[in-house]
Amino acid sequence: MSALYQALAEHWPGNEWIRQLSDQAEHCLQNHPHGDLPRWRAALADLPPVPLDAHLDLPTPVLGSEAPDPDSLRKTLMALHPWRKGPLRLGGVTVDSEWRSDWKWARIAPHIDLRGRRVLDIGCGNGYYGLRMLGAGARLVIGVDPTILYVMQWLACRHFAGELANFVLPLGVEELPAGTAGFDAVFSMGILYHRRDPATHLARLRGLLRPGGILVLETLVLPAGRDDELLVPTGRYARMRNVWAIPGTGRLKRWVEAAGFQDSTFVDVSPTTEAEQRSTPWMRFESLREALDPNDQTRTVEGHPRPVRAVLIAVAH
Repeated sequence: MSALYQALAEHWPGNEWIRQLSDQAEHCLQNHPHGDLPRWRAALADLPPVPLDAHLDLPTPVLGSEAPDPDSLRKTLMALHPWRKGPLRLGGVTVDSEWRSDWKWARIAPHIDLRGRRVLDIGCGNGYYGLRMLGAGARLVIGVDPTILYVMQWLACRHFAGELANFVLPLGVEELPAGTAGFDAVFSMGILYHRRDPATHLARLRGLLRPGGILVLETLVLPAGRDDELLVPTGRYARMRNVWAIPGTGRLKRWVEAAGFQDSTFVDVSPTTEAEQRSTPWMRFESLREALDPNDQTRTVEGHPRPVRAVLIAVAH
């Protein structure tokens, strides 16, 4: 895995910000202290050689030709549990992830044009959405996520698909280099409510875009009729730690516009269902079902409104 990210600079010649980013990601990966890294790297080394292949414009992206021993491959991929984003088909084995991320993508895709665009995906997980973005015509997708396991899952995908222009870097948004990046589009999905200061996060997203660039923001919101309210949980929300604030849609739109965006539009507001987020053999921990009040499905176990997620698209001034 030496010099894994050096190709980034080749995808965007002359961009000093990208060069700094690739150097930073390389250093982080090579010096990461996570104790499970040797086990995960061993799983990657056990992946079977198969002819490379990539069919990306599908709800379940197909990567690699079928492996000769699917049971052995399934066991190897299971060593990278839990798989949160998908579904994916790797070497003929279908990874049924916790999230039906294809449903979220289906709500977003009709409203954006990524052809020829350079995209940054904040909190990208294993790079599932990056694959879908490439399938929609994106020129380059750079995903950042501090969870090193997701980088290992991305490397498993890369093993079967080859060196696509979809990268997952082991960094958080706060670790990105200072200065101007100039992306055509920035995605921030499932991140805003984990930020102590939403205004700072939104301003940071604006700074990563070129003027006229597109923000795709997906986040928790309050139910209809509470547009101007703000929920600040005193403890957990739907069993999640670090949920700092959930706004109504009206308040969220004002936050976005105050951060330097215009033409902000909600393209979807939907309650999260147990069909979209659930436990599977590929994610065996508790999921949405256990986060809802068993006696009142409109509430979380803490008594808050059940999760509703909105997708807002805006243009950078």
